[in-house]
Amino acid sequence: MPLHSHSPMSTHSSLAAYGRSTGVGHIANAISPLLEMGAYETLWTRPQASFKTIAELFKAHPESVPSDHVELAAAEKSAMDVLEIFKERRISRFGIRVNGAGEYPERLRDAEYPIELLYYRGDWSLADIPRAVAVVGTRNPTDDGIRRAQKLVRRLVEDGVVIVSGLAKGIDTVAHQTALEAGGQTIAVVGTPLSEVYPKENAALQAKLSEEHLVVSQIPVLRYMQQGVHGNRLFFPERNITMSALTFGTVIIEAGETSGTLTQARAALAQKRKLFILDSNFRNPLLTWPAKYEKKGAVRVTDYEQVAAHLPSLETADGDEE
Repeated sequence: MPLHSHSPMSTHSSLAAYGRSTGVGHIANAISPLLEMGAYETLWTRPQASFKTIAELFKAHPESVPSDHVELAAAEKSAMDVLEIFKERRISRFGIRVNGAGEYPERLRDAEYPIELLYYRGDWSLADIPRAVAVVGTRNPTDDGIRRAQKLVRRLVEDGVVIVSGLAKGIDTVAHQTALEAGGQTIAVVGTPLSEVYPKENAALQAKLSEEHLVVSQIPVLRYMQQGVHGNRLFFPERNITMSALTFGTVIIEAGETSGTLTQARAALAQKRKLFILDSNFRNPLLTWPAKYEKKGAVRVTDYEQVAAHLPSLETADGDEE
């Protein structure tokens, strides 16, 4: 069940009791998801905090949870601060997934620096569907790129695939909107906290996905609010790594030589996910990256069937490639 941002809590006992009463994710070991949220946020207030340093901390202490590494009072304050921000943004319901407790997706551990906590809004069950494919690309697509993305997404939806993207301008937005128009299901893995919208013109789309589909964020709310644009922009490639880990494979529609999409390409191969690259990228004489990734194992796609042939069967329960 989702959490509520308007519930008053001021002590460890009330935080823990609230976590148990919500039953969020069927939390194991009687831990409080809100306390862990506060602890996670507190870890991120440390000057050198990053996904790498936090992942290394938990690698050294594999059975621990965030609250094992911070002062209780600090975790409580951070939790209350986040709840207040969510309340100001009129986010009344949200959920949390903590590594090692409940419904945290184990496949996220395939990332080089696995995340310990996720925020989400919407239908969490979508994250458990094996036939999930990320459709990503440039923020400034060509008309042909838009048409190719629409055609691909429609076919994927027909085959019962959940469309995953990053809610960014360009191909991401096309992927989400086409999935909705085709009557499919879609997940947004965003590069901001749930309290924020980027780009602003996608506010209505993000709200719709939060209510009827699924929006996921790994971004620490308080750190995001405290640092400037320069620091926050680094969160976007990190979410691409998580997006890859959450899915069976990634399809790149269009991307330039320096596109952030290539972060996801590298992650997909490192995580042993399928990486599909549309043939039009290979035929662009200005691009060198498609051939490089094909040599590393990416699939060059000239026809949709080359994607469909690799999809997990509908009977596959865990999403592993057959």
